[in-house]
Amino acid sequence: MPKDTATHLGNCIRTARQACSLTQQELADQCHVAIKTIQKIENGSMNPSFEILCPIVRRLGISGDVLFHPELSDEDLDVKHLIGKFQVCHPKERKFMLNTVDCMAEQFLSQHSESDTKDSE
Repeated sequence: MPKDTATHLGNCIRTARQACSLTQQELADQCHVAIKTIQKIENGSMNPSFEILCPIVRRLGISGDVLFHPELSDEDLDVKHLIGKFQVCHPKERKFMLNTVDCMAEQFLSQHSESDTKDSE
């Protein structure tokens, strides 16, 4: 793995771990790997195997696309982030997430249509 690719992978893992408010030790414990493994991945000095990377990605709820396609737009990254979080949840939690997103989207859409109406007056 080229150094810049390993650095990108490490930065993605670190950013996702911090967003989950996890320490390196907590992530290592939850993924059944050594803390040194997490440290090496995050600093870009380790090319992790699939067996190591898979539980880390699952725990952090990140998409493989984010790891392997650094050219993604911010909007695509946001969508991949949401999908990753959705996929790591249990089915009942997914239903709750979908209902919450639906409710929020409806609130946003009604606010947009109200402001569009006021703007046209």
